[in-house]
Amino acid sequence: MKKLVDFSKFSSVKIGGVCEVFVIENENEIPQDHVIIGGANNILLSSNPPKLAMLSQNFDYIKLNGEILEVGARTKSAKIYNFAKSNDIANYEFLKNIPGTLGGLIKMNAGLLGFSISDNLLEILTPNGWIGRENFAFSYRHSGIECAILAARFKISNGFSLSASNEFENKRKNQPNGASFGSCFTNPKGDFAGRLIEAVGLKGHIIGGAKFSEKHANFLINFNNATFDDAIGLINLAKLRVYENFGINLQTEVVIL
Repeated sequence: MKKLVDFSKFSSVKIGGVCEVFVIENENEIPQDHVIIGGANNILLSSNPPKLAMLSQNFDYIKLNGEILEVGARTKSAKIYNFAKSNDIANYEFLKNIPGTLGGLIKMNAGLLGFSISDNLLEILTPNGWIGRENFAFSYRHSGIECAILAARFKISNGFSLSASNEFENKRKNQPNGASFGSCFTNPKGDFAGRLIEAVGLKGHIIGGAKFSEKHANFLINFNNATFDDAIGLINLAKLRVYENFGINLQTEVVIL
């Protein structure tokens, strides 16, 4: 099945046109020549994107079997957080207010304040079956996973922490409002992308309808119907200036298609 998706409404940064997207109903129909997207919370779509696919609602589920939690890759982070809270499961408090679906969270190894989605990961369901965590190269905001992610299993511990949940929520409150990807760049080792962007004079800098936030320079905000060219212009400018001034190659956390 295929459907039309308007990425100016669907993606978190609200940039992109209307594209035909293939909907995957089961693990036996993964198109090899398509890029699989999740909730489009971390995607910048050009006017000429590759072929796109997304998982159907069949991959939106949570199963608890003893000490094993199985989650479908289309399941939203808020649903996982609420399930963990309702079932007194620890180590998922950091998902509060972090947008995304499980597949995307694993793909970028999402996390906050030292916690990452891969911390309690056991195995991932791919088109080639279940594969153990040890076969992937997880690191800061990186998984090394190139294949489709269909589901994942986690080892659980009891003891949901409301205080930890509140701490994570307070951390997120300091982040800018508006249509964005969240963090635009990953933090270089021993430094912060936001500090570097501010240091080269780009905090609040505008190109077209896009800007680096005045509140946090590592947030690219679509404040006025920004285009792909506006956003990519800011991204490339930040990369250039930071490299010229500090010799650091900023890496995008955003997936550019």
